[in-house]
Amino acid sequence: MNRKPNVIGPAALLAAVFCQLAHGQQSAQANLVINLQNAVEYQADISDPSQFATRPNVTPSVQPRNFFAVTIIADIVSINGQPAKGMYVARSRALVASPAPSPGGAIADVTRAALREHVFEILTADGTPVGTIMSLGFTGGSGAPGEPSTDRANLAIVGGTGAFLGARGVIGATGGSGRAASMAEDPANRRINGGTSITFNVRLIPMTVPQISSTATGPAVVHSDFTMVSASHPAKAGEILALFATGLGPTVPEVDPGQSFSAEPLALVNSPVVVTVNGKPADVLAAVGYPGSVDGYQVNFRVPNDAATSLAVIQVSAAWIASAPVSIAIQ
Repeated sequence: MNRKPNVIGPAALLAAVFCQLAHGQQSAQANLVINLQNAVEYQADISDPSQFATRPNVTPSVQPRNFFAVTIIADIVSINGQPAKGMYVARSRALVASPAPSPGGAIADVTRAALREHVFEILTADGTPVGTIMSLGFTGGSGAPGEPSTDRANLAIVGGTGAFLGARGVIGATGGSGRAASMAEDPANRRINGGTSITFNVRLIPMTVPQISSTATGPAVVHSDFTMVSASHPAKAGEILALFATGLGPTVPEVDPGQSFSAEPLALVNSPVVVTVNGKPADVLAAVGYPGSVDGYQVNFRVPNDAATSLAVIQVSAAWIASAPVSIAIQ
């Protein structure tokens, strides 16, 4: 995406947009489907530290009955079908708990495989850091109450950083586990030796969500001459528009919390930014922090050529978290 904007709006207009800001109803939840590859579980099956991570080839583990520790490492490859990068790491302590355990298992009122901490450090496809999601809970057994029956975990999101700062929610695993390996296997060769694929369903409750700004005359969406899109001055299919929003998250270069964005250099939104028009992705040309604002952003986009006339529903998302929809006129 070419994120260098070719227009920045008049100061008076933007001052009015961000000073008279109004928000739509915030989304209660964002759903992220995170796909992992090359997942390997390095199991604590040896006691000699000098042997840890020393064998270059695939090294099966000698798995104890219970209580062993595991370190899981995997590559993040996509989120909601969009290419992504990053690292997934989990630390696990086996429980093998159930109401009717086999010898060596733990008796309990619930069926669970392990106590596990999860960390998803997410990057864009070009390697730009987006943020981190962290969770804690149980794996194995059934999902948490109210979650899909396909989930095989009970994991609470306990926080996040970057675009996911202060996030809450739950994480469900739809199946699969990492390839079991001895702690003697060298993790430097993880991608060469290979692992498995795992999918996590992340139901995220973000602390803030993107919102398209609103003025006294309607949504803050403007033509290239920075006149407002309205019923008397509608947008056209194929036209380049700019919308103004809040809550698009961190930028490159970074701006300290509470500080305003600079004009030179412009602050580029570092999360994937998507604009949809009637549910169809538009071509996003630029997504920047608006100079002088603290939480104001400008996003330039092209209306799809096949956009239907009449009212069009517009949404903007950053880091796979969508805004409330607004409507604009298209002729």
